[in-house]
Amino acid sequence: MGSASEIRNGLCLNHSNDVYSVVEFLHVKPGKGPAFVRMKLKSLTTGKVVDQTIPSSHKIDIVRVERKKYQFLYNDDTGYHFMDNETFEQAAINEELIDNPGLLLEGSNVEILFHADKGVPLTLDMPQYVVMEITYTEPGVKGDTATNATKPAKLVTGAEVRVPLFIKEGDKVKIDTRTGNYVERVNK
Repeated sequence: MGSASEIRNGLCLNHSNDVYSVVEFLHVKPGKGPAFVRMKLKSLTTGKVVDQTIPSSHKIDIVRVERKKYQFLYNDDTGYHFMDNETFEQAAINEELIDNPGLLLEGSNVEILFHADKGVPLTLDMPQYVVMEITYTEPGVKGDTATNATKPAKLVTGAEVRVPLFIKEGDKVKIDTRTGNYVERVNK
């Protein structure tokens, strides 16, 4: 247990039978009445964001978490398989914990946040950008260049993204893993 004065961004805590991460907080000391803490919490299991206000004297249940680096190996019916870079132990993660699983390349490094007491994975953080090769896309038509015109393209992993018309098969592109959007073409 901890006190409300220990709240900071990124802190994980138990609230309403779920594990939440503090996205932002504000300690408020009004001229009249007791002080309180206004928080924005994000559920690590559902991704739902809730607003919560608690008195500053309130006790909070802090969850101890561990952040470890893992390497993506493969995926199958049981989930996505990762290997700990230090101990070489393997862990299987459900697809629901991964924001854009189609952007995971074999051998890419990720960070997995574990509940320290239970050993249960809570979230998986991919690198902000990945570089992938385009395996299939229709050729762009000359004269079909309206502002921000895009076309679908298939990546090495089988994921599909929208890219500008000048992108062709074999080009390498940078993709934002948080949104799954095209960022730029990368020189070979």
